[in-house]
Amino acid sequence: MKTGLKMNDEFFRSLDSSILPVEQAETLPPECYTDDDFFELEKEALFNHEWLCVGRESWVENPGDYFTTEIIGEPLVISRTRKNEIKAMSSVCQHRAMLVAEGRGNTRGFVCPYHHWVYGLDGSLINAPETQTTCNFNKADVRLPELKVEVWLGFIFVNFDMDAPPLAPRLTEVEKVLKPYDLENTEGPHPEKAQHLPWNWKVMFENNNDGYHASRLHQGPLHDFVPSEKAVFPELPEDTAGYFRTNGSLHKDAAFNATQKALFPVFPGLTDDDRMQMVFANIPPTLSLVMTSDMIIYLIVRAETAETHYMDTGVLFAKGTMSDPSYSHKLAMTMAAAEEIMEQDQHVDELVQIGLRSRFAIRGRYSWQEGAQSQLNGWLVPRYQATWKKMNKNG
Repeated sequence: MKTGLKMNDEFFRSLDSSILPVEQAETLPPECYTDDDFFELEKEALFNHEWLCVGRESWVENPGDYFTTEIIGEPLVISRTRKNEIKAMSSVCQHRAMLVAEGRGNTRGFVCPYHHWVYGLDGSLINAPETQTTCNFNKADVRLPELKVEVWLGFIFVNFDMDAPPLAPRLTEVEKVLKPYDLENTEGPHPEKAQHLPWNWKVMFENNNDGYHASRLHQGPLHDFVPSEKAVFPELPEDTAGYFRTNGSLHKDAAFNATQKALFPVFPGLTDDDRMQMVFANIPPTLSLVMTSDMIIYLIVRAETAETHYMDTGVLFAKGTMSDPSYSHKLAMTMAAAEEIMEQDQHVDELVQIGLRSRFAIRGRYSWQEGAQSQLNGWLVPRYQATWKKMNKNG
């Protein structure tokens, strides 16, 4: 949506007010959520150079396994090679731009269905039929474009920037609070089909870690045991690549289901104190985690346009949980509650996006319970400003 935003030095200086202490800060300008030109800058500021979560390592457990995904309009394929390496590549055939892979599965290689060009699991071109007479053409020079890959706590991250610094060193503090959940060794089903949602990715991301709305929007027996006033927003290093909040609960092993208690085995690494709280962690701009004593919900947010995104929703449990004969029944009970909560969230997210388009939308003020929004702004704004300065200098 074009809003007539004038991106200039003054606009980007005005973003300073969004990274003040939460008691003084104001929200980002509405145009940051609606404007096409701002989204183009955002792609360069964030998505072209930051680490983007695309899935779980378990999705490509065996050689030949692959899955496809898409972010900022770029179709990707993630595979595990015969050398046991995880590769992330464009799925665009280097012949006539047909996609060489769809969905997920196990394969010996990727065959373009249009003209049967064949690529290996590592993206190398193996065969290009009837190109013997094509001038100055060498198969060895052609391959699917590759992205940088890093695996963190079992999540696969990719980066379009092959020179990007590693992710893990900037997640040390976040990793400390996640360590008792032993994320690398969890298990869970492959997510259902991704949702396509008509609002800006940041609206989703802000909601995922918003302590302020929890006792209000979700008021009732499925959420009252995790009250907003028990939210805590720890101070994190300035160069952190993620942030989190802890939220105390009114009883041990609180969980989002009708019993309000854990239904699945509790993660064995949790202390008694850990079991009296939930953890909400975000690794912008793609991964959100909701951690309870017995279950982790992960949300992979994949921006598409200024006002749309995709989201993959998955769950993780302690090893062995899925072998319980009653697992599917417990999961159905849990997901019924989780889906009710998520439907409430998504209803307001859609209405927020409508409000952001209004001439009456302003830069609002924060409650202390919105500390996570301040943390996100602290990650976003310096990147926006640095990119604008770089683009303006080069222009």
